[in-house]
Amino acid sequence: MAKNTDGAGVARTVRRFRDGDCKPVAWQSEIFKAGASYKCPVYVQRTPTCQNACPAGEDIRGWLDAVRGLEVAPAQGSWEERAFRRLTRANPFPGIMGYVCPAPCEEACNRRQVDDHVGINAVEQFLGEAALAAGLRFAKPARESGKRVAIVGGGPGGLACAYHLRQKGHACTLFEARDELGGMLRYGLPNYRTPPAVVAGEIERILDLGVEVKTGVRVGRDITYEDLDRDFDAVFWAIGTQRGRIPEIPGSGASNCIGGIEFLREFNEGRLPSVPQRIVVVGGGDTSIDVTTVARKVGGFAGLKADGTPLTYTTDMVTQAAIRSGQKVTLTSVLPVARLKASAREVEDARSLDVSILGEIMPLAVIVDEHQRAVAVRFAPCTHGPDGQRIRGAGDDIEIPADLVVFAIGQVADMTGLEMLDNGRHAIAPGPGLQVLGHPGHFVGGDVISPHLLATAIGHAAVAAEGIDAFLKGQAVPRRPHVDKRHFEIREGLKVVPKTAAGYEVVHNFENRAHREVIEAKDLFLAHFNTTPRIARTERRLADLFVEGGLRIVPLTAEQAVAEARRCMSCGLCLECDNCIVFCPQGAVHKVPRDQKALGYYVTTDYTRCIGCHICADVCPAGYIQMGLGE
Repeated sequence: MAKNTDGAGVARTVRRFRDGDCKPVAWQSEIFKAGASYKCPVYVQRTPTCQNACPAGEDIRGWLDAVRGLEVAPAQGSWEERAFRRLTRANPFPGIMGYVCPAPCEEACNRRQVDDHVGINAVEQFLGEAALAAGLRFAKPARESGKRVAIVGGGPGGLACAYHLRQKGHACTLFEARDELGGMLRYGLPNYRTPPAVVAGEIERILDLGVEVKTGVRVGRDITYEDLDRDFDAVFWAIGTQRGRIPEIPGSGASNCIGGIEFLREFNEGRLPSVPQRIVVVGGGDTSIDVTTVARKVGGFAGLKADGTPLTYTTDMVTQAAIRSGQKVTLTSVLPVARLKASAREVEDARSLDVSILGEIMPLAVIVDEHQRAVAVRFAPCTHGPDGQRIRGAGDDIEIPADLVVFAIGQVADMTGLEMLDNGRHAIAPGPGLQVLGHPGHFVGGDVISPHLLATAIGHAAVAAEGIDAFLKGQAVPRRPHVDKRHFEIREGLKVVPKTAAGYEVVHNFENRAHREVIEAKDLFLAHFNTTPRIARTERRLADLFVEGGLRIVPLTAEQAVAEARRCMSCGLCLECDNCIVFCPQGAVHKVPRDQKALGYYVTTDYTRCIGCHICADVCPAGYIQMGLGE
C-alpha cells in the first residue's frame, strides 16, 4: 500500500481496493447484469482534468506524451518539435504562457492525489523557448479560400484567431489602434514578467503566415463598423478592455487617480519617468500586484542615461534603477489577505519589495485638496454577506495618505464609435459559437466579453475561428461539444484504419468519449505511481531581479523537461505500462504489431480468449480500460 499526505497533512491511500475487500463474488454477476455483458474490455479515451481546466483547450496530455517519448514519428523531427506542433494546435503562444499563465491546469492535475502536480507550465515554457531557439515556423495553408476576415484588436485573442484562420486558408487583416501588436501581452503586463524577445518572436511567427497588419487604426474612429461589414466576409472583435474601472465614490475623479491598466500601459511605453512617494493601490488581483511591483521598481527615481536622454523603463530600469528608500506603496483589498485573487507567487513578489498589504477594507472616498488632487483615501472595515455582498464591519474608518491612487478593480472596453455592439455594460454579448448576437458574420472573443485570463482569450479565438470558417462556407455555426477542447485524435497516428463492410473506419474495441467525459483521479489506479518530487523551476524574487537583471523564471533544461513530463499519468489514454499484458491470466491482451503502433493504440484484446475477469481494467493506471461495450 502506498500512502501520501496532502498539504493539510491528511493521510490518504492510493489503493483501488480497501481492507476487507477480499470476499469473492460470483463471476456471472460481475459480467452479466440485466442482460448487458461486462465481459469485454473496451479502450475508452476521456479528457484529463488538466486539459478540462485549460481555458486555451490545449491537448496537454498529448504534448506531454510527445515530450516523454510515447509519440514517436521521426518524419516530424525532434521530440521538441513534435510536442511543439501538438501544443500549438490550440495555443500559438507556448513561450509567453510559460511565463505568465497562472496554470489552472496544474491545480486540476490528478497527480496531486499521489504527490504533487505535474509542472505543466514549466514544460510548456521549455517548449516555447526551444521552438524560438530552433526557428520553428508554422506551416502556411495549402490553398487560399478567397475569403477575407477583419480582426479588430491585435492582442492575444486577435492574433490567435488570425493564426487559426490562416491555417484554414482565409485571408486576415488585423486592425490595431496602438503602434504595436500584442495588446495585454505588450501593454498590460510588466515587461520583466515576459521577455520582450519571446513576445516579439511568437507574434512574428503568426504574422509569417501572411497576416496583413494595420496599426495605428482605431475601428470606430478611423474605420467604421459599416466599412468592415461591407469590405470583409466576416469580422472578429477582440478589442479587449482598454480602460480601468473607477469606483463611483467621492473624489475618485481627482487628477491623480488612475486605472491600473493605464498605469501599466504608461510603464510599458516608457512614459513613466517616476512615481510619487506615497501610492495607494486598490485591488487584490494580479493587475494590482503588477501595479505595486512596477511602482516599487520605478520608485521616485527619475534619472538620465549617459547621453543625457531620459531613462526608458522598458529596457534600462532592470539594472539601473534603485528602489527609492522611504517610498510607501500600500495595496488594499476588500478580501482577506489570505484570499487575494492574485496568485501566491505574485503576492510573494510584492512582499519582497516591502509593499504593505491590507485586507478586508473598502474604499469610501478619496480625500482631495483645494486643487482637486487626491491626498488620502478613506477606508472602512468590511466583511462579506452570504451572497458575497460587502458589508461594513465593526471599527473606525482609516485614512491612508496618497500622492497617487491606482484603482485596479477591473477593466472595461472603450466602445466609442461601436455603440451598436455595446450590450449596455461596455462589453459585447456572444451568442452560440461566439457569434455576436444580432450581427451575423461578426464574432467576438477575449476580455471584451468578460475580463479573464490570456489563455481564455486564446481559447475564444479557436472557437470563433471554427464558427467563422463554417459561416464562410455557408454552414451553420457548429454546436460546441460538452467538453470543448482541442482533443487528441487516435486516427491521426494510425497508418491504416480498418473499415467495416459498410465502409466505416473502426479502431478495434476503442471508443472516444473525450468530447463528453472527463476522467477523475478516482477512475485511475493510483498505486501504480511512485512518489516522485516535482522538478521546480528557479523563480527569482523581483527585488533581486531589479538589481541583478536576468530572467525572472529560469526555464528547465531538456533533461528536466523530459523527466517532469514522465510524471504525467496520461489520464484517460494508454500509458504503455504493459500492466494489462502482464496481469492478464488468459493471455488475451497483446501489443499491436510494431508497424501499426500509434499513440493511444498500443494494445488490443482477443475476445475469443477473454473470460471477463476485469483484471486488466483494475490494473490500468490511466483508467483507459473499461469493462462493458457501449456504456
